[in-house]
Amino acid sequence: MVNIQKAAVIGCGFVGSTIAYTLMQKGTFSELVLIDAVQAKEEGEAMDISHGLPFAHSMDITAGRYEDIADAAVVIITAGANQKPGETRLDLVQKNSRIMKSIVDEIKRVKCEGILLIVSNPVDILTQVALEESGFPKERVIGSGTVLDTARLKYLISQKLDVDSRNVHAFIAGEHGDSELAVWSCANIYGIGLRDFARLRGFDDFSAEMDEIYHAVRDSAYEIIERKGATYYGIGMAAARIAEAIVRDSHTVVPVSVSLNGEYGLSGLCLSIPTIIGNKGAEQVLEINLSEEEEEKLRRSAGELKEVLSQID
Repeated sequence: MVNIQKAAVIGCGFVGSTIAYTLMQKGTFSELVLIDAVQAKEEGEAMDISHGLPFAHSMDITAGRYEDIADAAVVIITAGANQKPGETRLDLVQKNSRIMKSIVDEIKRVKCEGILLIVSNPVDILTQVALEESGFPKERVIGSGTVLDTARLKYLISQKLDVDSRNVHAFIAGEHGDSELAVWSCANIYGIGLRDFARLRGFDDFSAEMDEIYHAVRDSAYEIIERKGATYYGIGMAAARIAEAIVRDSHTVVPVSVSLNGEYGLSGLCLSIPTIIGNKGAEQVLEINLSEEEEEKLRRSAGELKEVLSQID
């Protein structure tokens, strides 16, 4: 029996612990179980985050084992290795695929019937690995995808046009990585087309700024890692937003990484596409009208991911 008020975070590094901290502040769940390969780490994070509860919401935060998450409604997986000097992207994919398989095997062993939210990178590849390894229905395996990239896009557009980022409606699709694309054909500010709004703000032609914004979004992680070694606050809030959409059954549209079954002519992989999220997980993948150029970029992004998937052991 699934307890809709219970969640688990597997992997208590920077990202996992930040997600747990964000969920505590939001009061999204009444129970939260932390699991890490290093028991002392999960225990320390549970203690530290719990000490903030008097300033937040009533919640039970514990370190635990897989048996403790059998009834969790949402299982957030952030565990994985970081890329080491001299290691190729494929080497990292192979290593993290093995880690993901071992985690999913444990989740299956305890017969957890919750929704898997994959945050570990490369997220699209590992979401596909988790889906195949678990045998779960595709709606129950979701990757954090380009939800963070989309937030970065909205923020940078808002900065350029000096407008509230919450009034910006735009998204990133495709791979959470170098081949991602900005879907400019759908971008608007409070219902006003992006280019039209830019003209209202004094830009005769916004094309150069759009290109600049896209590259800044795509390269954000590299820029942050170069400066502080890791990214975790943004993805912490993005993952918490997805988890909240599940537990609140809010039918929120977000560009999560989901299994495609013919949408956009693609199948056999997970890719970030606007999807309606509720307490059943991925309720509906939205097949929206893209420009010809955007469709081609999406196919190219899918092709690059399929090439990597074909090389996994």
